[in-house]
Amino acid sequence: MSVARTWAVALVGAEGECVEVEADLSQQTPEFRIIGLPDKALGEAVQRVHNACANSGTPLPRRRLTVNLSPASLPKQGSGFDVAIAVASLATESSMDPSSVASAVHIGELGLDGRLRPVPGVLPAVVAARRAGHRRVVVPHANGAEAALVGGMDVLAAVNLAQVVAWHGGDVEVVDEEPVALADDERESEPPLDLAEVIGQRDAVDALIVAAAGGHHLLMCGPPGAGKTMLARRLPGILPELDDGAALASASIRSLAGSRVVELSRTPPFEAPHHSASIAALVGGGTRFIRPGAIARASEGVLFLDEAGEFAASALDALRQPLESGSITIHRSGAQAQYPARFQLVLATNPCPCGDYGIRGGTCTCPPAAIRRYLGRLSGPLLDRMDIELTLSRVSVAQRDSGPTISTAAARERVADARARARHRLSGTPWRVNADVPGTWLREGPAAPMPVVRRPLDAALNRGALTLRGYDRVLRVAWTIADIEGRAQLSAEHIGRALYLKKGLAL
Repeated sequence: MSVARTWAVALVGAEGECVEVEADLSQQTPEFRIIGLPDKALGEAVQRVHNACANSGTPLPRRRLTVNLSPASLPKQGSGFDVAIAVASLATESSMDPSSVASAVHIGELGLDGRLRPVPGVLPAVVAARRAGHRRVVVPHANGAEAALVGGMDVLAAVNLAQVVAWHGGDVEVVDEEPVALADDERESEPPLDLAEVIGQRDAVDALIVAAAGGHHLLMCGPPGAGKTMLARRLPGILPELDDGAALASASIRSLAGSRVVELSRTPPFEAPHHSASIAALVGGGTRFIRPGAIARASEGVLFLDEAGEFAASALDALRQPLESGSITIHRSGAQAQYPARFQLVLATNPCPCGDYGIRGGTCTCPPAAIRRYLGRLSGPLLDRMDIELTLSRVSVAQRDSGPTISTAAARERVADARARARHRLSGTPWRVNADVPGTWLREGPAAPMPVVRRPLDAALNRGALTLRGYDRVLRVAWTIADIEGRAQLSAEHIGRALYLKKGLAL
């Protein structure tokens, strides 16, 4: 009897856990079995591995092979275990170096001809392997650039199984073959979007800079053609670049979603799902492999819901918990997955289905019940979580001729300066942007505003114009305005500006 061991990675949500793959060869009736809670796709690895080994010039021994995936209690899905199963099975009888096999992590699917096929989630899998202390990993050739993004790892981007066996010291002929390519899903690069292209919406641009500086959620309501989509698409351009950790987390989510990852993008992601998107498309889901939805893909960036009044009310309400917690947990029978959900939400909606309700010169043909039903999809609890509620109007001739607004480069510099002041003020705390600061610290902490400064805010709370959650959100926006202006303390003017941005209330 001979036992060989190697490693693979099981992905659960955005996290990976190393799985020990044990292969036992015994003198019994020839059979090949996989145990350790595999799903159907993993159970079918028996035939893939058998044919791939035979067509690679390294046939499996004709005895009983039992492959155990440990820990057995951890659910394991997909075809990414094929290479580890094949290597462990061959190592029970071949000339491969046992220590080399036992120290390496193997990720990838096998084709019947023995070539390695790419799989999703290679980046988070390699990150999990490094975190567990492994330093050698085998991945399909098409995933090589993705795996190389993780520093400190010795990566073999293998074309076929024979190349993997030879890497471990096995005596096998390596044949030159065309590697299996990954589908190229990269979109054509769009030209840079400049904020200076937004004409006549100076107040809206100022509000966008405030949202970017403090990480605040934004709601824009206005008629078609007012520039809501233009503004939203220019928000990622004025946000600070992602640091190493955030860029790696964002790329890991893209990898899990099946996108091609060849570099760590420093630009915050931008997701804009169609208004027909279901709850599962927003939050993620799946019966076996739980894929990330738009919420997770927008983490560290912007989630833009255009025509928010057309989304299903249940889909919009599914955003409420991620907005508060910064993560999304998806529960399925026998499994659950957690994904990051630290995004800025931007909602854009028309004032009514036709878009002309309350618009100067417009003629609204919508019945009152239709208007109430349209705006009613944005529930009170969701609106209470929006920091800035902006009303836009169509640009007039005078506004059009007033000249361009601030450029993206200048706006990005203002945002960076404001965030630097916020980090300095919040040094010694776990928070770095104003949107993350809890309300109790804002109201009772060392930087709490004087009673005379917060008097307008207290009055709005007393007459029911604000909830306590809305009270805290106004304070966060007020601090962002102070940071943009370079002020070390809040003033009544900052509170008044934040109240106007939240509820259109004047002092």
